[in-house]
Amino acid sequence: MSELRYHPFLDTWVITATHRQDRTFHPPADYCPLCPTKPGGFPTEIPLPEYDIVVFENKFPSLSPNPPEPAVSGTDLVPIRPSHGVCEVVCYSQNHHATFATLPDEQVRKLTRVWRDRYVDLSTRNGIEYVFIFENKGKEIGVTLSHPHGQIYAYPFVPPVLATELASERRYQAEHGRSLWSDWLAEEMAGPRVVAESETFVAVVPKFARYPYEIWVVAKGDLPTLASMSDEQLDDLAAMLLKVTRGYDRLFGFSLPYIMSMHQHASSRFHVEFYPPYRTADKLKYLAGSEAGAGAFINDTLPEDSAARLRECMS
Repeated sequence: MSELRYHPFLDTWVITATHRQDRTFHPPADYCPLCPTKPGGFPTEIPLPEYDIVVFENKFPSLSPNPPEPAVSGTDLVPIRPSHGVCEVVCYSQNHHATFATLPDEQVRKLTRVWRDRYVDLSTRNGIEYVFIFENKGKEIGVTLSHPHGQIYAYPFVPPVLATELASERRYQAEHGRSLWSDWLAEEMAGPRVVAESETFVAVVPKFARYPYEIWVVAKGDLPTLASMSDEQLDDLAAMLLKVTRGYDRLFGFSLPYIMSMHQHASSRFHVEFYPPYRTADKLKYLAGSEAGAGAFINDTLPEDSAARLRECMS
């Protein structure tokens, strides 16, 4: 059962998805549902003996093109509606033991084109308001499958963090007659928090970073979405994402978990936000009372110090 329930205090929608309790949880490598199906072997989600990159609809979706009717009726105060949308899985490689950072450069260049293709397709479907591409990496994040993969959610509404971001951009433009992205990025690029730069993108620890080693990969120019990027710009994006993820792996000497969150909208600036959960090599940054209950983040580090350390890891 999956449905959308309106949260009147936060002006957003909550997705219920009870069937996700039954999803596969860290199976042995021989029974990974994201590996190819070998002749005579365990049948996986991918009925091929080998593959390059694969996209398919999630077996345990939070949103679906033909959702069931809600379990209960809504009211004027708390409307309830079917959980219309799409949830896709993107398998980066058939290599079960790979990570994004260890993929060949050419493989990630292919992946950026897959992302662009899926964004264009999903964003033009009826009822879709926001297409969100992301990756959860590591058990610390809550990942249930270790095979290298990401996900794409096509929402029938704009999720609250993204809605707030867009509203802030519109308000700044109305008040100042300039782009919030352009003004902020000019300030950051003149400061000590840039960790890597290319022709099209810059990677920066924001002055307002909420996580100790948070990084934003931001388009330098007015590139709103993947759909607006040329093949050369996609290649540049692939190189920058690899630089960031490989730098993360050098930070503490192990394959660093993270959330990779891709923000894009026709009226915004394309950027990718990374949130690693570690604050030291052996301590996690938990979202506790202030963060989870009040939404006020407490960063245990100075972004300038984090940027200096990450810059060394990426040099």
